[in-house]
Amino acid sequence: MDIETIGLNISKCRKARKMRQEDLAQKANVSSNYISAVERGVKIPSVETLIDIMNALGVSADMIFCDVIDAGVTEKNNQLDAKVSQLSTKDRKTVYDVLDLLVRDLSK
Repeated sequence: MDIETIGLNISKCRKARKMRQEDLAQKANVSSNYISAVERGVKIPSVETLIDIMNALGVSADMIFCDVIDAGVTEKNNQLDAKVSQLSTKDRKTVYDVLDLLVRDLSK
């Protein structure tokens, strides 16, 4: 299991909600040291604690596991599609051009 990625995703969700580790810890009924250890990938939370953390963040499991479980890539794609769809036609073309270049470069 890629616990570092799970911790990083928890950290990203927390920061996106402008929460401090202390705020998340209080809402999830754990210590701020524990949240820090989870975010660094040092500790693996139990299922119950992970659910408490996700509920405190107001996120679903796919947000936390999106880079760990193969099906999570679909969720990332949906998020990307939603963001790109908000752009003007010209800006969308630019994004797609950049993605084409990246994919071509990574395929080498």
